[in-house]
This record gives sequence, structure tokens and C-alpha cells, in this order.
Amino acid sequence: MKSIIEALNWRYATKKMTDQKVPDEIVERIIKAAHLAPSGIGLQPYEIIAISNQELKQQILPIAMNQPQAVESSHLLVFAAWDNYTPERINGVFKHLNEQRNQEETVTERQKNFAISYFGNFTKEENFHHAAKQAHIALGLSVAAAALEKIDATPMEGFNPKQLDELLGLPEKGLRSSMLLALGYRDETNDYNLKAKKVRKPISEFLTEIK
Repeated sequence: MKSIIEALNWRYATKKMTDQKVPDEIVERIIKAAHLAPSGIGLQPYEIIAISNQELKQQILPIAMNQPQAVESSHLLVFAAWDNYTPERINGVFKHLNEQRNQEETVTERQKNFAISYFGNFTKEENFHHAAKQAHIALGLSVAAAALEKIDATPMEGFNPKQLDELLGLPEKGLRSSMLLALGYRDETNDYNLKAKKVRKPISEFLTEIK
């Protein structure tokens, strides 16, 4: 297995994909990486919708500003965050945790009450933005996992979230889309971005060390 640095140097913002299907077991591993991502208080306040249906991707294309990856990808992952932190949702997370660890609810009572109190101080919109940031941690791990698998993964923030939410019925689930991730294989013949040099700001402008 190549190192994570080698894998991230290999990846780039793929603009054109080939329609080739990514094997299910690889997609499952990429999603598993997101599933194992850390999140604040362990709440995992987001879900992933994995879309491989071509007709649905065609409907998403104009919503995604006609970016070709929306339809040329093998799978289009929608990272959908909770629209709010509620006591019911937080209670549900801790109930599941206690059941899985075979422990009494009193073990996590203090942490659960802190979460309910903490998020209760914020507006619904503020809570959504917090949840979306947690979802983006998972997205980052998905990108890294895909690179290790030599699968192209293009994060996409250029889309109309309200239209996508309505198309996928996310409001009924208490979810709002925050990011898209197109998974597939690069079109080496037609992707103008393939041979472009990978450029990042100098490390001296990126890193401040305090020793």
C-alpha cells in the first residue's frame, strides 16, 4: 500500500470521468473511512447518500451547475448534515452507544446532558453549520481513502443545496446537503486538468511552528 502522501500527490481535482463503474467493495471501503471519521462528542451528525442511478444523476446535473462529474462519476456521494441538534437525536446517539457497550445509561449521562445543553444555546442554523463541518471531516477521509484505492474523488460545493434537498427528500429526514463527492476514474484523454502541476502555497506560509 502506498503512503498517504504518495496517494494525495497522485490525486487531483478530476474534471472529466469515464463512466467506468467503481467496484462495490471499493466504494464500501471509501464510505467505511467516512463512517470511522471522528466527530464532536461522537454524534456523527450526518449521513451519506450514495447515488449510482444514472437517471437521478442526470436530474442532479443542472442542480450541480452542469459539472460533468455529476453524471460521469460512478457514484455521487451526498454528504447530508443534520438540520439541527435536538434532544431526541442526541438521546438516540447515547442510547445506541450504551447498548453497544453493554453499559448503564448513567455512564454517559453527564456527557449527554452537556451535549443537549451546549447545542441548545445555538440557533438551528448555527447547529447545522456545526454539523456540516463534522460531515466535512468525514469527506476529507473519504478523499484520502479513495486516493489510496487509486479512485478519483472530486469534492463539489458548486450546487444548489435547496434544490438538491427537495429532489432527494432530505427535509423530511431532517437533513440538509453540505457537499458532493464524485467517485470514478479520470478521463486521461479529455481531462485538461490531469497534466496540470499540483500547486499548493509554500509550506512557510501554511505552517507556523511554536516550540
